[in-house]
Amino acid sequence: MMPTDKNSPSLGLLHLAAEVRLHGYIPSIIESDIFNLSVEEAARQVIAAQPAYVGITLFTVGIWSAAAIARKIKLGSPHTIIIVGGPHISSMGPETIKRFTEFDVAVVGEGEKILMELLEAMSTGRNLASVPSIIYREGSEVRRTPGVPANKILDELPFPAWDLLPDFPLAYKPAIYDFPRGPVATIAASRGCPFACKFCDTSTFGAKVRHYSPQKVFEMMQHLHATYGVRHIMFVDDLFLASKVRTTELCNLLLASGLKMTWTCTARVDTVKPDILELMRKAGCWEISFGLETGSNELLKKMDKAAEVERSEQAIRWTAAAGIRTKGLFMLGFPGEDEGTIAQTKDFIRRIPMTIMNLTKFTPYPGSPVYRDLYGTNIREDHWEKMNGMNFVWAPEGITVEELDRQYQEILIAFYRRP
Repeated sequence: MMPTDKNSPSLGLLHLAAEVRLHGYIPSIIESDIFNLSVEEAARQVIAAQPAYVGITLFTVGIWSAAAIARKIKLGSPHTIIIVGGPHISSMGPETIKRFTEFDVAVVGEGEKILMELLEAMSTGRNLASVPSIIYREGSEVRRTPGVPANKILDELPFPAWDLLPDFPLAYKPAIYDFPRGPVATIAASRGCPFACKFCDTSTFGAKVRHYSPQKVFEMMQHLHATYGVRHIMFVDDLFLASKVRTTELCNLLLASGLKMTWTCTARVDTVKPDILELMRKAGCWEISFGLETGSNELLKKMDKAAEVERSEQAIRWTAAAGIRTKGLFMLGFPGEDEGTIAQTKDFIRRIPMTIMNLTKFTPYPGSPVYRDLYGTNIREDHWEKMNGMNFVWAPEGITVEELDRQYQEILIAFYRRP
């Protein structure tokens, strides 16, 4: 189960389900948010199955509803062990296990191999202290075991268990403006990000980039097209274009095969050049999302973004010239935001040939460097339910939340009223 604000299945759960199935377990998946299940309905489905284990992916914004589901599962199926993981656990694991007694044990970081060790230990009665990268209770104490290196060779992992999703892929439709034709599926062709933007939490996958081979990614696309009729892929990597060599190889495989699929991806502005963009367009790339954030170089420096507005503008123009749609990802309200930086952002979005924009409200996510800058080690539970990028839970000095909300609307108007 995964509380999420996107109408896409949880790749994390799909990978975990595929891994445990290889070892003889019989998994199932409940997409509670996509099917708009209430807490009671989600818990009822679990209780009806009486499983030995339940895994829940935790995002900060969904922590309270996840705990409510877990609490009801415990009442109706006391023997079920509830295992949690995901970004919130990777950033605030011990605090969460202390706060929510409904959760029995937590897996920190990438879960495929760790989960199998955990299940083997619990099924044989082995001491949980021998399992790496977990958080568990020992009496009244919460223990955390040492971590292990992340999965280095992603090609060794089985394909995500798409077959376990009810009504896949037709029930999983992104926003209509995010794809040219369906059905749609998501793929993470790599994991990890070496950059250290202050607003970003990279605690789950870490700083080292690991990737599937282009051949493996191509085989996933073939499988989704042949088995489920998928016609568009949304690559959800942090850095799809981390390697020009890998991107080139994948594009050449797609072109040589004649596979008629479109796809979208994300990229940093310093990873695109006209030659690779032209090849990507020929291979089916329909849209690229860029984390532009702001029109202020001063604010980009404060974010540790390692980017400049001038480079961003050039990347957008190159991409548009190649015939690929551009989506700009912006953020309003980062520390240091003021009337001047907001005006720069408005001017920036008016002059660049951007197809669509996504403006979020600055959210200091647990695990991000800026969260520690603002709150230290304090746990702000009062904010967790609002941490979805659509609420201002903090405001820079000299500007109010009310003014930020007004400017939020003005920035959107500035974009949609462009000539």
